[in-house]
Amino acid sequence: MQERYYKFSSYLKRRFSQKVHKISVDAGFSCPNRDGTKSKEGCIFCNNRGFSLNSRISPRPLELQIKEGMDFNRARFGAERFIIYFQAYTNTYASLGTLKERYDTVKRFKDIVGISIGTRPDCIDEDILSLIDSYTEDYEVWLEYGLQTIHEKTLAFINRGHTYQDFLRAVELTRKREKIKVCAHVIIGLPGESMEMVLETAKELGRLKLEGIKIHPLHVIRGTRLEEMFSQGLTETLELDEYLELVTRFLEYLWPETVIQRISANCPREFLVDPLWILQKGRILEKIEERLLSESKFQGRLWVG
Repeated sequence: MQERYYKFSSYLKRRFSQKVHKISVDAGFSCPNRDGTKSKEGCIFCNNRGFSLNSRISPRPLELQIKEGMDFNRARFGAERFIIYFQAYTNTYASLGTLKERYDTVKRFKDIVGISIGTRPDCIDEDILSLIDSYTEDYEVWLEYGLQTIHEKTLAFINRGHTYQDFLRAVELTRKREKIKVCAHVIIGLPGESMEMVLETAKELGRLKLEGIKIHPLHVIRGTRLEEMFSQGLTETLELDEYLELVTRFLEYLWPETVIQRISANCPREFLVDPLWILQKGRILEKIEERLLSESKFQGRLWVG
């Protein structure tokens, strides 16, 4: 059966012809939206302990995190090659020397085929991009930019500390390095956003023809300002059926060649406040497939090139 959206697993099979798994690491970086440079509060939804396994346990050497991740994925999934995902916080927010030292850790492992670097669109410049581009000779390189939405009012409300124009500038700068692939992170269900606003984000990202996108449903993690707002009845989360409707419509406006790296969310039960349905990842993926099939929807159906 033809796929109704371009899954990351399918992309990896075509790209590498081997079983490739992505390993998330915490390289010890900070964030300008948390250290006082822009804000001390961070985004209203942010608690990296709810996002990243390596942020939930005591700090460990980066090399050890990579080795353990590779060993686990080999044993459990039969993985043969790996992409190292610098995930926690802002992984371009340091001096060039520090960035190179952390990124160079991958060179100690022969089975690594790719590097993915998660960052903010306001934490990139020509020098950093030149450093990152230097790894494209030996690795597939992705830059993952946290966007969340194109709407400035929402970005201000969730305290992102950057604008959509910052994102557009980051994409423009990155595309000067043709071998670096761009992945955007977006959240569906942000406070105050209507279906029309969500689909405007989809249409705009479709126009940009990005190589990748990660789509997350908004979820409330313990220890965040979003939890405080939720407990006071100031915001709410989507029901599963609402998310299914939004995400399947979202896909229709994306460029058909954009790889969907994520279409749900992961959060340990002890950190999750709401909605509890995100814990059923397999069920969510099945229902997305069912919705797309039953309604004759597919990625790119409404894309305007």
